[in-house]
Amino acid sequence: MKRFFLIILILFSSAMVWGQSLAYKTLLKGVYDKEFPLVYPEDKILTEEVLFLDTREISEFEVSHIKDAKWVGYDTFSLNAISEIPKNKDIVVYCSIGARSQEIGKKLKEAGYQNVYNLYGGIFHWVNEGHPVFDEHGKTNRVHAYSKTWGIWLNKGDKVY
Repeated sequence: MKRFFLIILILFSSAMVWGQSLAYKTLLKGVYDKEFPLVYPEDKILTEEVLFLDTREISEFEVSHIKDAKWVGYDTFSLNAISEIPKNKDIVVYCSIGARSQEIGKKLKEAGYQNVYNLYGGIFHWVNEGHPVFDEHGKTNRVHAYSKTWGIWLNKGDKVY
């Protein structure tokens, strides 16, 4: 009988892990515009001279960000802040999950930037996939989880609210 309950527990736990992954994928599918290009953490373009633009708020960026990312914000975003960036530069925008960054990415495209991609799953997916994040002192495990509601999608790292 104990073995039966152990098997049920393992199956239930496995279903929960799969369910969360499926739920996250479903959430992202509903957020993303099919016409806006995505880039995944494992994509080759990310190993080249790509410029990461962090579209979260400054308090989120200060907790941690992708190495060498430039903060541009969302509510305070201005094209003037990126006027020195060449229009043909490979740019990857990101936020927590990719909703805010997609909107900023669209503004960049409208302004004539040619190679703009949205990071699939944002910084949450980046960290969940084992990629590092940094603060002003170097590598960190801390990640701004935006809110407790959105923080459920961040499975690795130390959540900061």
